[in-house]
Amino acid sequence: MASPRVSRVHPLQSKIRRVKKVSISEDIAQQILDLISNGILVPGERLPSERELCKNFGAARSSLREALRGLSMIGVLTARVGEGTSVASDGGKFLGKIMEWRLITEKHDIENLMEVRIALEGVAAANMALKGTEADIGRLGDLLAKMKSSMNDKKQFAAYDLEFHVTIAQASGNSLLFDLISMIRNQLFRALEKLLLPHVRPLTYKEHAAIFHAIERRNPEKAREAVYAHLHAALLRHRGTPSKQTRPTALVTPKTRRARRIAPAGLPA
Repeated sequence: MASPRVSRVHPLQSKIRRVKKVSISEDIAQQILDLISNGILVPGERLPSERELCKNFGAARSSLREALRGLSMIGVLTARVGEGTSVASDGGKFLGKIMEWRLITEKHDIENLMEVRIALEGVAAANMALKGTEADIGRLGDLLAKMKSSMNDKKQFAAYDLEFHVTIAQASGNSLLFDLISMIRNQLFRALEKLLLPHVRPLTYKEHAAIFHAIERRNPEKAREAVYAHLHAALLRHRGTPSKQTRPTALVTPKTRRARRIAPAGLPA
């Protein structure tokens, strides 16, 4: 792995203000986040020495180290012995930690999470229909076949169900989309697994087959619609409502239907 780049020639000290808050380490951490978000510190760039930072912040080394340690734990900074501390090259870990914590600590309603999942996975399926490789589609077909063969095994069926959706997210070509879908699905998995009763599994399989066939035919709009039909049916099953009910207008309206028809294929309308 390449060493972090040496600090660019910019007057970083002129961008730092002396800390005044009671929580000095929190103030330091927030200032560093602001410097990154404003582009003053860039991914891979090494921070100045602890001595220089302490002088600029007007803070003790213990407060500085507490701030740097906290930012390193969530993936904003990377600290290596002999190389100093630098801005992380990949923000994926940071985003993941923040989203995971929010999903864990906030009591999100399952229906709200399902609506978000419908939107995200619809885009992922449309993108896979456009961009997915033949190998991706072949793998999806294999998972569909495994779902069919494990109809009498709830645990195995649920595992293949999960992998089916993860495969679509991975093949969408959008790593951020994949991260968001994975986090939301993991939060829902235990709750929705209870819905895979024996009489429900054939319906679930049929809905997955519709998604697969739309993707296999390279039809992004049909793929998006098939994902909606499947996840909306799962939502109604969660509510204990017959899936033949009318779709909620909050998710699909005439306006959004028109927008879908004119939107570039594979992109959210």
